Amino acid sequence: MNGFTVVLLILGAGLALLVYNHDSGRTFGMANEDFGSLVYLIPIAALLSAGVLQGRRGNLGTVARQLAIWLVIIMALVAAYLYRNDFSSFGARMTAGLMPGTAVVTTSSDGSSAVVIHKTLGDHFKANVGVEGKVLPMLVDTGASSIVLTYEDANRIGLDPSALSYSVTVMTANGRAQAAPVRLSEVSIGPIVRRDVRAMVAEEGRLDESLLGMTFLSTLSSMQMQSDELRLKD
Repeated sequence: MNGFTVVLLILGAGLALLVYNHDSGRTFGMANEDFGSLVYLIPIAALLSAGVLQGRRGNLGTVARQLAIWLVIIMALVAAYLYRNDFSSFGARMTAGLMPGTAVVTTSSDGSSAVVIHKTLGDHFKANVGVEGKVLPMLVDTGASSIVLTYEDANRIGLDPSALSYSVTVMTANGRAQAAPVRLSEVSIGPIVRRDVRAMVAEEGRLDESLLGMTFLSTLSSMQMQSDELRLKD
């Protein structure tokens, strides 16, 4: 193993430690900013020194070419660390595109986390929501005062919709309908969990998809819409 390979391994290990200790803010008792400076400044100095020594055994053009290659590699690794949040956002978009409805947890530069939902091709925000231990695809609807389950989804989570009392009048995309008030013991989206949540079950055939309404959304600390993504914070 030559010296350049050793330096590259040390650099990679240092960057991995920075990523791992990002939330704590310190690595080996040092602030991550200071440790990061050591990670890339020391190898750069070592490579430049090695290049100078190698210059005694090769022509100047070869030395300059080798130094340029290694400097590009170093800068690429440093850029990967500095722009790790952007890469994470790109990965979230890929995940949302390949698996629609998947809620992706991201961490911002200030250390706070958020659940991100991306728009579907139909220009709506839809998410896979955990309800009573089952996963239901739901439309995020800030205009709905409550979580509203379809007749079929209510049956899927273990309720008996035929035994419910449809005493509440609601407006749906299909017009006026009757709904039955219920209580859900647990509703979750990603790491955000709420218990004993008010909800309603729509009459059979009156709702095409379940709605994630304000009885859940109003419990969040913030809900931000940014172009084609919706950020929910617990």
